Amino acid sequence: MQKLTRDSLWSLEQYAEVRSDFRSEVMAHKAPRRIAIGPHATLYFEDFTTMKYQVQEMLRTERIFEAAGIEEEIEAYNPLIPDGTNLKATFMIEYADVDDRRKALARLGGIEDTIWVRAEGGEKVYAIANEDLDRTEGDKASAVHFLRFELGPETIKAFKSGSPIAFGIDHEGLAGSVTLTEEQIASLAADLD
Repeated sequence: MQKLTRDSLWSLEQYAEVRSDFRSEVMAHKAPRRIAIGPHATLYFEDFTTMKYQVQEMLRTERIFEAAGIEEEIEAYNPLIPDGTNLKATFMIEYADVDDRRKALARLGGIEDTIWVRAEGGEKVYAIANEDLDRTEGDKASAVHFLRFELGPETIKAFKSGSPIAFGIDHEGLAGSVTLTEEQIASLAADLD
């Protein structure tokens, strides 16, 4: 899979010129990569395009134009780009009301270890969570987790052939599952090269 380099990014001036069009393109690209598992749990699947947008926005916001600073951002975000045999996602627990969110997070400890993907007829493949740092303390969960789904050849084949694919959560506090649409499967299958 393609990773970010300085050559794949625009300068601040170039980005200012293309930002509006690129933002529209990225928002359309992200739409099928957003997988809601119920009303409060969402997977946002990352790839080269989503991370390029994230880095460009960080460089713009922070006014980073020196080589060392750019390389630092690339180094921080490249690990979130899939490697060809996996999918990488930001998992968010989302409640509009702050008190509801606080109460929910207090009982969702370990939820990140119960998130899975399954191709029709296959076994559940559980996510590898938060490789950078632990985001759960006892019974309390963080609202944001970073996940990697390492997929075997059969699951990759299922994605590539458009077979039914489901994502789910086994944690009793937010248990549920969702079957992907054809558009969602095709979008995620593009990460598996």
